[in-house]
Amino acid sequence: MNPRLRHWREAATLLLAAGTPGPGRPPRSPLGPFDYELLLLRRSSRSGFMPGAHVFPGGLAEPADFSAEWLGLLPASPHCGLGAVKPPPPGGSRAPLFATDRESLGSQLPSEVAFRICALRETFEEAGILLLVPGRGPAPPLPAERLPPAAELGEWRRRVREDASCFLRLCRRLGCAPNIWALHEWSNWLTPVGRAGRGGRRYDTAFYLCCLQERPPHVSQDDQEVTAVLWSSPPEAIERLKSQEIWFPPPQFYEFCRLCNFSSLKELQQFSSARALEGCERWMPVMLNAADGFIQLLPGDELYPEDPDYTGEKKIIMSTDKKVEDLMKESGIFHRIVIKDINNLAVYVNIQAKYKHINPLMIKCDNSDYNSRL
Repeated sequence: MNPRLRHWREAATLLLAAGTPGPGRPPRSPLGPFDYELLLLRRSSRSGFMPGAHVFPGGLAEPADFSAEWLGLLPASPHCGLGAVKPPPPGGSRAPLFATDRESLGSQLPSEVAFRICALRETFEEAGILLLVPGRGPAPPLPAERLPPAAELGEWRRRVREDASCFLRLCRRLGCAPNIWALHEWSNWLTPVGRAGRGGRRYDTAFYLCCLQERPPHVSQDDQEVTAVLWSSPPEAIERLKSQEIWFPPPQFYEFCRLCNFSSLKELQQFSSARALEGCERWMPVMLNAADGFIQLLPGDELYPEDPDYTGEKKIIMSTDKKVEDLMKESGIFHRIVIKDINNLAVYVNIQAKYKHINPLMIKCDNSDYNSRL
């Protein structure tokens, strides 16, 4: 953890994809069938951040995630067997979330390891899914029959929710390690200024992708932070958003549009594995208020400020009397999310993706126009 942060907290989330059991439901979008689904959790209406939204499992990093005691369960290599992320390309930068010198903060655990542990712990707390491997290093996942009985596992889940250090104790009890090697670094989002939750909460969040080749594991909400669970393919999730069945924040919308490039779980796994050590940069959307909506500008967009107000202390407000349509006609270089309301979003991007990543499909939720990437 970084206790020096004043304007946001660090967090991790998990895009958990699993193969669909059998042929699945008929596709609801023009993109056709997908052979996998992702886990979404509906946040409690009492939550102080994004109440009622469907989100990927995840949450705040805790001191226990950075504990040196984890090194007793993990390989002794410098990065616990994860491999070293490549230096950023010219003009790029390693996200501060990962570039921070953790040793100066008293942690012996690399950021890449600690935030993966955070994502796995939160997935267990919120959804009851325990992703472990037997032994100390990369191995096939722990079989379900090796897990404790449901009642005992439920008690461990309660303990972990109350005390994050109990996740380490659970792993010791089972003689297992958290499966950090199944998680691939995917993206990094910082809550924009002016869009924080109640109490001004903002989060710098590492997004990881994990592909399970087997069918979706059993999930149970905790009825505290999470009130419902949903497995959905990327285009189906977008259709549910469009029909106002659910809603999710813009970063989730962007990532679902990006995942729409992959209808096959095998292709998604191969892609995420191939770029596993490329890293990513931190994206903080900058809000541009328009006459009939607003635009979240992302790095690379021609309207994105050269010196973004990361902390909000400058009190800079970007606004215009123009309509969104006029702003789109006047611009030529896009990397933005246009938002009319929580169920009416569109992503526009025509810049080259960095870090060997892939741009999202440009999808509009106000109609069925699914366009290819430029």
